[in-house]
Amino acid sequence: MVSSDQRRRQLAREKFERQQQRREEARRRTRRLTVIIASSVAVVAVIGAGAYVSLGDDDSKSSADAAASADPSASPSPSPSESESKAPEPAMKIDKKAKYSMSLGTSQGDIKIAMDASKTPHTVNSFKALADKGYFDDTKCHRLTTEGIFVLQCGDPKGDGTGGPGYTIPDENLTALGKADEKGSVTFPAGTVAMANTGQPGTGGSQFFLVYKDTQLSPSYTPFGTMDDAGLKAVKKVAEAGVTGGAGDGAPKKTVTVEKATVDKD
Repeated sequence: MVSSDQRRRQLAREKFERQQQRREEARRRTRRLTVIIASSVAVVAVIGAGAYVSLGDDDSKSSADAAASADPSASPSPSPSESESKAPEPAMKIDKKAKYSMSLGTSQGDIKIAMDASKTPHTVNSFKALADKGYFDDTKCHRLTTEGIFVLQCGDPKGDGTGGPGYTIPDENLTALGKADEKGSVTFPAGTVAMANTGQPGTGGSQFFLVYKDTQLSPSYTPFGTMDDAGLKAVKKVAEAGVTGGAGDGAPKKTVTVEKATVDKD
């Protein structure tokens, strides 16, 4: 007999995974649209060039106008998945046998995250590279879930769930939380810090989530760190304040801004 609480958690997990899938589908549509627009621009450019040659200098202004309308800034911005495919991940510079700490100075309190490079070298290396260049500074944690799944999601410079660093990193440490149950879920304990992704393998970028209460999720999210007690308490206070609009999934009522992020070797 499935309890109402178990059913609510199951529905929340399914909603979370549907949202990830919808985001990926939206990104794919954006990529297709970008390709179509790029192809159209190429055709227009060729036609415009032919007209310029045949009509001469009198049409130079029209040609310039056509070129201006094809400015890339007028096209849809590439999705994280598309932009990520164009750049390699940072060169490996960390000590892959060492422990590291990521410190997030936020508007709601300091959060310290312990990371083990021997278990998640690509993830730790990426976070250090991004933090060293100030990538996370002055960014907002854009998503809070308070029903069934209990996480605060951060790391998106756009603040809407679509931002990324321009590259992806491989999934790591996926078996660390144990074997999936009959529903395909494992427990992400309170305090766990894991990578967000699009729902597809190898699509982690810069977004991550902070688990403030034991949460059942698919074992497809790289668990790479653990919050300290003070950080966990800070995130719990944010969760207690709830979600904007009273829903169980959305922007937190208490705005959480990462004012400064650093990653240092212990």
